[in-house]
Amino acid sequence: MPIPAVRFSEHAIDRMLEWGFDVDEVEVALAEGETVEDYEDGSRLLLGRAGVRPIPVVVADDEPDGVCTVVTVYEPDPTRWFSTFRERRPS
Repeated sequence: MPIPAVRFSEHAIDRMLEWGFDVDEVEVALAEGETVEDYEDGSRLLLGRAGVRPIPVVVADDEPDGVCTVVTVYEPDPTRWFSTFRERRPS
């Protein structure tokens, strides 16, 4: 599935550098990932992969200009997620 135009927030860029994700990996996550959580503000959490490495990406794609904004990207904590990284463990 083709992805729309993408904008990266400054926070997302900082997290990508912190966790060692590159733009291509995040774009693949956007194109091939699945939505695992929807948030009240209209953003959503996508789960994509870079090889076997999970890439959770929070996106806001209800922008008036049609641009998908990557809000954040992170390395999931396996103690907070079940092994599929599609569901959080109870806290």
